[in-house]
Amino acid sequence: MTTYEYEILSFPMDRKNSLIEMQAALNAKGRIGWEVVSISSSEFANIGHTAFLKREASKGTDVGSTR
Repeated sequence: MTTYEYEILSFPMDRKNSLIEMQAALNAKGRIGWEVVSISSSEFANIGHTAFLKREASKGTDVGSTR
């Protein structure tokens, strides 16, 4: 069975270079196997973005149990 691990990143949009920094951070995560599955943006005044990432867990990695 394939298992995944997840990571959540927040990006405030309070500087001119915020989107460039967001792209650089996501590219860095992609190079180590993370994949963006969703991005949520604030609906009010473009306050920021939250990115949800996943990658396949390594064999033997305990990613938690719901039981």
